Amino acid sequence: MIYLRDKDGRYSDNLISDFSDSLFQAAFKQYFSELGLHIRDWDGLFREMNADGGNLAFVRTSESGNVIGFIQFKLLKFTCGFIREFWVADEYRNQAHGSALLALAEEHFLKNGIYTSILTTDTAAHFYEKHGYISAPGCKAKNQDAVFVKHLVPQPDSAR
Repeated sequence: MIYLRDKDGRYSDNLISDFSDSLFQAAFKQYFSELGLHIRDWDGLFREMNADGGNLAFVRTSESGNVIGFIQFKLLKFTCGFIREFWVADEYRNQAHGSALLALAEEHFLKNGIYTSILTTDTAAHFYEKHGYISAPGCKAKNQDAVFVKHLVPQPDSAR
């Protein structure tokens, strides 16, 4: 786990690679609860995420330990980064946390030599378009959600 804290200590970003991690599990359960999805076997779901291999997530928490949100992603070998799941708790929306989590995942892709990010959405097309993603006409996910793609451009170190 990699732990990052903002300069003012208002929040922390944790890079998770083991989905038995209680912080990730709490965030994911909160996300599914908000969606109204009920899972019978949470342990089995998290074991499946680990068994799939290569999944990572940044989980952002407040200074008091509340989950702000998370972004789960996977590096697809030599091709692209895939945003799997992305959620910000309702009380933290419209405060730039989603933009920051997306930027963390994109930075991770770039650091690993991945220059394309891909995702699907049925609810947040405008958010992704605002961040440089474009719809991939003719491409649909297995669940028929729209597919969005972004070419990632490395930034000079001085611009970060």
